[in-house]
Amino acid sequence: MTTAILRPLPRTLLIGVLALTGTLASFTATVSPANAATRSAYEVTLANPVGGPQREIISGTMWRCEGTQCAAPANGERALSICGKVARQFGEVARFAGPQGELDGESLARCNAGLLSQSARVRAAPSQAALPH
Repeated sequence: MTTAILRPLPRTLLIGVLALTGTLASFTATVSPANAATRSAYEVTLANPVGGPQREIISGTMWRCEGTQCAAPANGERALSICGKVARQFGEVARFAGPQGELDGESLARCNAGLLSQSARVRAAPSQAALPH
């Protein structure tokens, strides 16, 4: 009688172990690509190199730049917003990648647009000062 009770237990245990193994394998397969695809940092390539290694705090995050490469931990700010701030601080951005992915050409143009309007204001300022009041 005891053998009749013990016999179904190994079969049930085997089915349970196989079900648990399958669940864990499927969970691992669905979670791993998502983790690999996300970045936890911003990565920037500048159009022109900075003069020596530089560090600057932008939006509460420490940015480190050397040559044409800059990087900082992601802080959750929108990519286009932080890209514009980096461009104003370090110069024209040629490539910007963050947790949401890489900015396309149109977004990079918008990122660098602040530089164009800033340089236009600087050039316009002396001519406006010469106007009579």
